[in-house]
Amino acid sequence: MIHRWSIARRLFVANLLIVLAFIAIVGTATYVDARDRSYEEAGRRMTGVAAAVAANPLVLQAADAADPSSLLQPYALAVMAGSGADFVTIMAPDRTRWTHPRNEELGRPYIGSIEAPLRGEIFTEVTAGTLGPSVRTVVPVKDAAGKVRALVAAGVTVRTVDVALSGRLPALLALGAALLVGGSLASLLLGRYLRRVTRGWGPEQLAQLFAYYESVLHSVREGLILIDTKGRVVMYNDQAADLLGLEPRGSDDDPSRPPLLADLPLAPSLKALFESGRTALDEIHLTGPRIVVVNQGPAVEPVSPGVRRPAVFGTVATIRDRTEIESLGSELETMRTLSDALRAQTHEHANRLHTMVSLLELGRTREALDFATKDLELSQQLTDEMVSSVDEPVLSALIMGKAAEANERGVKLTLAAEGSASVTGLAVQDLVTILGNLLDNAIDAAADGAGPKSVQLTVESDSEGLDITVEDSGPGVDPAAVEDIFRQGFSTKAAGPFGRGIGLALVRQAVQRLDGTMTITGAHGARFHVFLPALAAGTDKEEQVL
Repeated sequence: MIHRWSIARRLFVANLLIVLAFIAIVGTATYVDARDRSYEEAGRRMTGVAAAVAANPLVLQAADAADPSSLLQPYALAVMAGSGADFVTIMAPDRTRWTHPRNEELGRPYIGSIEAPLRGEIFTEVTAGTLGPSVRTVVPVKDAAGKVRALVAAGVTVRTVDVALSGRLPALLALGAALLVGGSLASLLLGRYLRRVTRGWGPEQLAQLFAYYESVLHSVREGLILIDTKGRVVMYNDQAADLLGLEPRGSDDDPSRPPLLADLPLAPSLKALFESGRTALDEIHLTGPRIVVVNQGPAVEPVSPGVRRPAVFGTVATIRDRTEIESLGSELETMRTLSDALRAQTHEHANRLHTMVSLLELGRTREALDFATKDLELSQQLTDEMVSSVDEPVLSALIMGKAAEANERGVKLTLAAEGSASVTGLAVQDLVTILGNLLDNAIDAAADGAGPKSVQLTVESDSEGLDITVEDSGPGVDPAAVEDIFRQGFSTKAAGPFGRGIGLALVRQAVQRLDGTMTITGAHGARFHVFLPALAAGTDKEEQVL
């Protein structure tokens, strides 16, 4: 049944037992100490009484008399009545009593130790006599020569001492009752607090629940990170460590000393989000080679009856990997570009066919033949330039599609290649991301600028690596905004249905992943230059083969 008890009830019962044990131990020790002190006090008082009787000259005179009891018995009874002693026994050195509270004990031997007094010492002891257990002191009576002529024993019974001690018991019991009531009240208040905090669960239930939560947190595919109000990372699971590039937390880590958020190697945008504690819904952030989606909300205490404002313990953020989705999105964007190019070419080709058919219907066969020949030569020339300049089919198709799109928007796209223009070893997805976004920005800038509207793409390849340069005839880039232009969320264009400011951030991420560099220059028309080292290309190629 105890396994069903809550922590609060267990604490109350345990604390009550501890208080009872404490009261019993302390009370017993206090009582024994008080009794011993009472015995010591009684011994000191009887020492004074016995010493006073022994100093009376009457005792030495009676010791030389034929009947000492007749002289000393009245005196001893008077001393007993005045001092509060239960007995005053004056005896000969051979233990023969000369005085006693009971007349029938006169002349009988004294019961007790007298060896020390016979040597001239004062001796106090607790022993049983004719009146029962008593505290007594024996003092020697010496003559002028120092010879022990008699002994004086004065004492009180233990019962008398215990009766005096029992007068202190009410105060001792009141103190114990006060401790019991105070301890029970403290346990009750602490129990109410624990019952509210633990929701009335027992330790076994909490341990089982913690085991479940621990298993869930480390098995989910989403990253989870918990941050308290002081900026400390209370917990993050394995998936969060993998997505954010953190060291996995082991079971031997001290939970009482969580790392500070400022000390973790997080991307600036993510660190700013976590530090702000604001609510976030499906925000996209770049961290290293990954694109992640972050949701964040406050960690609020469960609502309890009577609590108007639940406490806020910090924030909880979930992190999902979106790298593959963005990669697929880039490929889909490439396919859309090619589809738009094919649509534009189909539309243009239909116009040209209508023109040739009309010329033939008018009987102008030579003009129709010349028109068809020139159109074929122009299309073939564009195709040959693309294929001869770039030996990657997907990249060639991308450039041709962008050229067709630029042509529709009144922008002339030209390509210049130097060297072999080889891109072997580089991932096609990275090239599509870099070139596609750079060309999109350049075409948009040129289309919005004054004529003549043009975009120049230059691809150079040598033993050191691959250089890509994209220049446009647009308004250019403000030098003060060069750093901001790479920041996620920054854009000079109006926000679209899916947001702006991620294209160049993705380009920069891909360039950094390939250990390349990227610069922006040009006040009259922007010039983007990207360099991808050969080592990065070779490494990437090996990874692809593996």
